[in-house]
Amino acid sequence: MYSNKDFYNMQKNFINKLTAFSVLYVEDEEGIRNNIEEILKHLFKEVFSAKNASEAYIKYIQNKPDLIITDIKMGNETGIELLKRIRETDSKTRVIITSAYTDLNYLLEATELHLVKYIVKPITNDKLMEALESFVKSYDENKIYNLNQNWIFDSGKSIVSNGSEDFILTKKESIFLKLLIVKNRIIAYEELENHIWDDDSIMTSNAMRLFIKNLRKKLPENFLKNMQGIGYYYNKTSE
Repeated sequence: MYSNKDFYNMQKNFINKLTAFSVLYVEDEEGIRNNIEEILKHLFKEVFSAKNASEAYIKYIQNKPDLIITDIKMGNETGIELLKRIRETDSKTRVIITSAYTDLNYLLEATELHLVKYIVKPITNDKLMEALESFVKSYDENKIYNLNQNWIFDSGKSIVSNGSEDFILTKKESIFLKLLIVKNRIIAYEELENHIWDDDSIMTSNAMRLFIKNLRKKLPENFLKNMQGIGYYYNKTSE
């Protein structure tokens, strides 16, 4: 059994991870669209909205969101038809469908589009949060790490984010940061040389100092620590 504190921390970590993603919300009913969009703005890095499938497809092309949440019944073109167009070239973008319909044919068609979740309207907070949790879990759990309560590291995208600003990591920086977090101990200089520096470059002391200096600019203050003469570790209590 989880304690209340453990449950709160798990929820906080899940919500924190959402801030690394963008979402496109498609709904033809203005009242529902405005309400859900307002909730999503508190959770995601970027939120785009559309009132029909045609507008949604344009916004998808322009913004390439990580998640699409769409209604099914929307005027001339359904959400299913929208997703079929997207799936012609994109098999990775996650999808959540919302609908008042529980017709088996809709469900079967939706399943073929590799959904994260199918929400039956009305959309309650519990239903929405359950679907969003499934969305986060659909990503490899080892790809997104909480650095502290405000910062996350998306190793799949090589991005560190504090919710308001994204920092793009170099290949070496991303490998080093993931190694540091996964190993959860001091990473010796020899390990750094073996894992990060390739055969075409030499890890001089100057190169290492410059590498660490540049990486620290993209991390929470006091996150990356040095143990003189041994290696590097991270401070789990950094703010």
